[in-house]
Amino acid sequence: MYRRQFTLTVLASVIATHAPAHAQQLGALKMMIPANPGGGWDQTGRALGAAMQAAKVAQSVQFDNKGGAAGTIGLAQFVNSAKGDPHALLVGGMVMVGGIVLNKSPVDLTMVTPIARLTSEYLVVVVPANSPYKTLADLVNAFKAEPGKVSWNGGSAGGSDHILAGLIAKAVGSDPAKVNYIASKGGGDSVANIVGGHVTVGIAGLGEFAEHIKGGRMRALAVSAPAKTEGIPSLKEQGIDVVLGNWRGVFGGPGLSTAQRDALVSAVKTATESASWKESLAKYGWDGVFLPGDQYKAFIEEDTKRIAAILESLGMKK
Repeated sequence: MYRRQFTLTVLASVIATHAPAHAQQLGALKMMIPANPGGGWDQTGRALGAAMQAAKVAQSVQFDNKGGAAGTIGLAQFVNSAKGDPHALLVGGMVMVGGIVLNKSPVDLTMVTPIARLTSEYLVVVVPANSPYKTLADLVNAFKAEPGKVSWNGGSAGGSDHILAGLIAKAVGSDPAKVNYIASKGGGDSVANIVGGHVTVGIAGLGEFAEHIKGGRMRALAVSAPAKTEGIPSLKEQGIDVVLGNWRGVFGGPGLSTAQRDALVSAVKTATESASWKESLAKYGWDGVFLPGDQYKAFIEEDTKRIAAILESLGMKK
């Protein structure tokens, strides 16, 4: 029954836009991933693409990785190339919101079409396997003694990783502005920096570092969840009153009609109900937090205000 309803939804959008397409799918899609391979956005985009094909709402998905500047390089390219294109999607999320605020980016999320919030993920704080810091307390003591000597590695400046480092600093009575933060362009860069011992501590989504933690190449000190997760103690359990989840979602191009947007929302919703998507949630430790269209747009507007306030309170806003 649901498939029949979905078919009718897509057919209605085709008629409304006079665009040729198969009634049961959106045809060939293009997915802009505004980060280098290996990180959370890359994992999210490729998992969604696989789920859309498995659910037969897309015939094929072409991926384009374009990293840098908290995703705003890819965002700018998407804004310029995907106007009115009902077959283009962009991955983004909290990291992009923070980067836009921090860097006063000339391109922002008001320039694209919100399709759906997809996931939320807690962050993990890790050190290299051979690090002298065996516990979170060891790391915090070293940071409080000499903040500049502790280098924190994560994604883009102003993103969730950077915010978490600032919140930890503030919670332990240190100046967040003194956090020596080193931004990586993608998950692969972060892994190389941490495993190679080029940085003191790394922060990322738990799913990004899970295999390296299990493989013994990284030591997990804490997660930003409310309680112990995957056997890793939370910050709260260790006396640091900080909880932070990192959301991710997808956007359509600028200037889509309501019918074109709704067709994409319906396709993505169907994909998130597939076994393929549910397997990805379990694999990466993501929480499914689907929020469509206008509700997603309202959420982004509120989250932009929230993140701007956090960055300002941490003395990180330019």
